[in-house]
Amino acid sequence: MPVDAPIVAVDVPLVGDHRRKHWAKVVYEVDQSKSSGWAFVGDFINDGGIQDVPAGSVLLIYGETGSRTNPHPEVRVYTVNPDSTISMETEASGRAWARTIRDTVERLLDADRPLHLDWQAELTTFSDEALAEELHRRGWTTRPPKE
Repeated sequence: MPVDAPIVAVDVPLVGDHRRKHWAKVVYEVDQSKSSGWAFVGDFINDGGIQDVPAGSVLLIYGETGSRTNPHPEVRVYTVNPDSTISMETEASGRAWARTIRDTVERLLDADRPLHLDWQAELTTFSDEALAEELHRRGWTTRPPKE
């Protein structure tokens, strides 16, 4: 994940039954030598609510259904878009879930995804001062036009 990726607030879904094991992770790397959940290297985040994550991230969300003695794993993989939405890329269920999605997650990590939004007409609704303040925050030097 590039260090200049902006942080966006996304609604991380809850997968499975909230009474069973569930977790979410921002994945940075895949360890090809492992075929379990330990193959996915990254940071755990809370699921079932809004979290701040880098745009372009790959989210792995795990949850279980079924009984305590016979859990049924369910997994979904999402990518984080620069507009604070997420896109589902793949899903798997059953005990072989990690190996089933491992190659897809690795492909997603290697893909170039947009990290920033392009210019949009909504920018015209902001005042000149607000735009100049944002540019200044990003390290730009601006001056008002000559009148």
